Amino acid sequence: MKFMKLGSKSDSFQTDGNSMRYVAAELATDIIVDVGDIKFYLHKFPLLSKSGQLQKLVMTANGENSDEVDISDIPGGPSAFEICAKFCYGMTVTINAYNVVATRCAAEYLGMHETVEKGNLIYKIDVFLSSSIFRSWKDSIIVLQTTRSLLPLSEELEVISHCIDAIAAKACVDVSKVDWSYSYNRKNLPEENGIDSNLNGLRKPRVVTTIRTKAIHSDEVIGEALKAYAYRRLPGFSKGTIQSGQAAKYRSIVDIIVWLLPAERGSVSCSFLLKLLKAAIYADFGDTTKGQLIKKIGQQLEEASVNDLLIRAGEGENMMYDVDSVKKMVEEFLVRDQIAEIESEEGHEVQEIRKPGILSDASKLMVVKLIDGYLAEIAKDPNLPLLKFIELAEMVSGISRPAHDALYRAVDMYLKEHPGISKGERKRICKLMDCKKLSVDACMHAMQNDRLPSRVVVQVLFFEQVRAAASSGSSTPDLPKSIRDLNNGSQRSSRSTTANTEEDWDAVATAEELKALKEEVASLRLANGRNGVDKAASNKLKGMLKSKKIFTKLWSNKGEKGENSGSDSSESPGSANIEEAKSTPSRNRRYSVS
Repeated sequence: MKFMKLGSKSDSFQTDGNSMRYVAAELATDIIVDVGDIKFYLHKFPLLSKSGQLQKLVMTANGENSDEVDISDIPGGPSAFEICAKFCYGMTVTINAYNVVATRCAAEYLGMHETVEKGNLIYKIDVFLSSSIFRSWKDSIIVLQTTRSLLPLSEELEVISHCIDAIAAKACVDVSKVDWSYSYNRKNLPEENGIDSNLNGLRKPRVVTTIRTKAIHSDEVIGEALKAYAYRRLPGFSKGTIQSGQAAKYRSIVDIIVWLLPAERGSVSCSFLLKLLKAAIYADFGDTTKGQLIKKIGQQLEEASVNDLLIRAGEGENMMYDVDSVKKMVEEFLVRDQIAEIESEEGHEVQEIRKPGILSDASKLMVVKLIDGYLAEIAKDPNLPLLKFIELAEMVSGISRPAHDALYRAVDMYLKEHPGISKGERKRICKLMDCKKLSVDACMHAMQNDRLPSRVVVQVLFFEQVRAAASSGSSTPDLPKSIRDLNNGSQRSSRSTTANTEEDWDAVATAEELKALKEEVASLRLANGRNGVDKAASNKLKGMLKSKKIFTKLWSNKGEKGENSGSDSSESPGSANIEEAKSTPSRNRRYSVS
């Protein structure tokens, strides 16, 4: 820390109790200066030689036959006046970043200008400020933090503006040279001693605004500075936790930070923005502030993590998490890839201009993966409505996933945690998945998953057989219409299924179509090169062909409709080949999806 020593005489100020200061000297004191509750017993000559204000006050007191003057309104109080008085006596005083502003304001009040005496206190302090204090990043910050209690004089003397310019100049350096960790001793700062902790709350925006106007560097410096400030000032903020009883403090600091956030995308991390949003929700901010944060988050949503998105719902909500805010983030993300509409200035006609989306495929896939993981987490909430789960999943359904394993895990988790949902609701949530895009491990898990509707299990079995055929080089027959419908049904949106009947999920194939499928399965079983997983899938399908009630209904439908009564019309699920029955794998065997 920079400091300046003035004077050479030893300090001879003495204290008598808590309300009296005097100078120990051979000459008797001839003036009493009242500063609040403290009386200073001093000598006129050294004071009047340097203070124009005291000259006027003493002249007035003499006219009233008094030797006492009152300057209780002096900025900085008794401590600042004592420094000025010692300077007048030539005693040694130390000026530093903590007392320089108070001393400068007190000297201004006392009129200690060059016109009174050359080399007066005001001149020396101004030189110290410009040559030392304002050249130091840390000292400039300390000085700025001490100016509030000295308003408006500190503002009129331009101390605040000089501090702001100095800090801004120091901030506008190469990002690689910025160190956001302060190492100076903070014990003498007013806020560290129980005084107002928001001393410079109104000046922080001015500092950053000044930095912006210099336009020397990118907004990353401002963003990193705001992050460092939030981590230092808000307890638990860096860890994403909020301490109880801190709402007022969070409200004032977060409000300033949000107002100062740079507009440039990526100037602050998505994780930091989500922490700000959690703090804003905790401090009960209005929709405007939260909306600004949600918009910024949505613009860089691909950077978020699942843990970042787990925002606790507000008080009075039944759900564990704030799903609506996440939906708004996804909306903001997708807006960046939509068609732009502009209005013609001349004809006032709205023209639709198609332009390529600004979202990369990688960003889209990252967001899909993020939402799938988020769905798996919120699915554990027993109070999560099915509609909210489906709506969020459908928002990213337009982005093609290379695999649906993560989505399957989320759906399965919801079915596990909500066993009481209806059959129709189970079918609706399962329509979010595309069974063709499940991995082998996911398929094996789904084959034995009793929580899934029968149709979904059959779809998984069928597509696994098609995949096995492709891997072995075997050809697959043309699929009958109902089997094609079985395939297409897995990709339908739940919104489009509201007009479908429950029978669409149960009446899957005619007897002839089933026979074709069975023959293909048999050919796959006899094919060479079957690996263990393919055998298990084949055996599983044969067991399903015998046991699932879905096929019992199929055969009964065949009889009612008078379909062909060829050789397979005499078969039933219960009269399947005994060898096939023996090869059916045990239901107790389980596979997991990692």
